[in-house]
Order: sequence, then structure tokens, then C-alpha cells
Amino acid sequence: LKDAKKQVELIVDNLRSKWAETGCTIMGDGWKDNRQRSLINFLVYCPSGISFIKSVDASDFESNAEYLCNLFSEIVEIVGSSNVVHMVTDNTSNYKAVGRLLSEKYPTISWSPCAAHCLNLIMKDIGEMTHVKDVITLASRVTVYVHNRKWILSWLRKRPGWREILRPAETRFGTNFIALKNLHDLKQHLEALVTSSAYKRELKNEKGKEVKQIVVDGKFWNNCLIIVRIMGPIMRLLRICDSDEKSSLGYVYEGMWRVANGIKEL
Repeated sequence: LKDAKKQVELIVDNLRSKWAETGCTIMGDGWKDNRQRSLINFLVYCPSGISFIKSVDASDFESNAEYLCNLFSEIVEIVGSSNVVHMVTDNTSNYKAVGRLLSEKYPTISWSPCAAHCLNLIMKDIGEMTHVKDVITLASRVTVYVHNRKWILSWLRKRPGWREILRPAETRFGTNFIALKNLHDLKQHLEALVTSSAYKRELKNEKGKEVKQIVVDGKFWNNCLIIVRIMGPIMRLLRICDSDEKSSLGYVYEGMWRVANGIKEL
């Protein structure tokens, strides 16, 4: 363990030596754990690599821009104010206020929102459009019903080419559209299910009848396909922005242009 710690320290020290040469970006990654605590992971990026500084529980002051500004200022001083040229955070109003306060305190540091978070907010807004929300709600009813019936899952798993239905995650709005595409890919299996003799037992309850009506409705599947195709360009850009493999800022502007044109064409 001591050897491993020493090795990590050498790597981090090597990265620290590069911060003054090239400048660096502080990234504040906000997230919630399974106890619903608001945590912020602070990381420093430079062309040579990313290093972790520390994680802070911001549950008590997450909405207070002044407290957050002091917290970010502390990180800037740890890294060295002369080394920091850029700061990236989420795009919520409190972080925008922090960005303005920090820019006033440190004129040489610029702030920008996280591209992946911006795309997630775009998808959140699209997902709240009435006609899109209605399709996602219907798809969710089918997914939940299938997952809650063991015999249905068993029946479907015996079919060649069957893949599990994905369930949307709470924090990533893109998963709604990934789940919608996944459901559309399984259309033939679900249609075979609700028209089979085995499914007749489910028609005794209202939810079973409703699921059959949804699955045999051609308009529902057509709407699924339209939404999936429209969201395709945004999902592809999100994968680039959310990738850990390479710096993605250079791809964002052209990517958004491609997204806009791709959606117009569709």
C-alpha cells in the first residue's frame, strides 16, 4: 500500500509540475450519492492528464453562491491562482453566479459550463415537451409491466435475439431516449408477446390490457422512431463530450452545428 501511495504521489507531482507550464482547468463535478447528499468532486485538468484534489459535501450550502465561491477559491489557492486559466462547472444558476464571482476575484480565470451537462439540460427540456413526454410515459408503462412479471421475462428470454429492456436512470436525461431506442429495437418480441396465447391471462387486469393496446398501436411505435432519430445527433455529441478518452471542447462547436443540421434534415 505504501508503494502504491508513493507511485500515485509521483504521478501527481509530475502533473503539478506541468500546471505552471501549460496552465490548467479546475473542474467541479457535482453529483448526489445514494443518501442524496450533494457532493462536489474537484479535479485539475492539464494536457498531461487529470488529477483528483478532493471531494466536498456541499449539502448545507449548495444553493449559496458566496459559500461556493469561497470553496472554489480555496481550490484555486491549492492549485495556484497563477496556474489556473479556466474553470468548468455545472450549468445551474448557483454555479453561474460562482463563475461570475470568481471571474471578478481572479480576472485571469475564465468560467464555462460543462458541455455534457448543457446537453443533458437540452434533453431534459425536449423530454418535457408534451408529445415527447407522453410517448416516454407509455414506454415506461410497458417497461415497468414487463419487469414486474417474472413469467413474461422468462418467456421473452427464451426468444432468439432478445435483449433486456433498459430502465431509465434518475440523473441522466439521455437514458430516457436510450431506453426508448432499446424498446423500439425489441418491438417484434413485444408484439409477439401480447398476441400470444400465454398473454391472455394478463388481459384480466386493466394494466395488462393497456400494455397490449400500447404495443399493438402503430402510431406509438412511429412516434418512438421519430423521437429516437431526432435525438440521435444529440446523443452522439453527448458521447463525445462525456468521454474520458480525449479533450472534447474542440468538437463541441462543430458538433452542435452538425446536431442542428441533422435534426433539420430529419
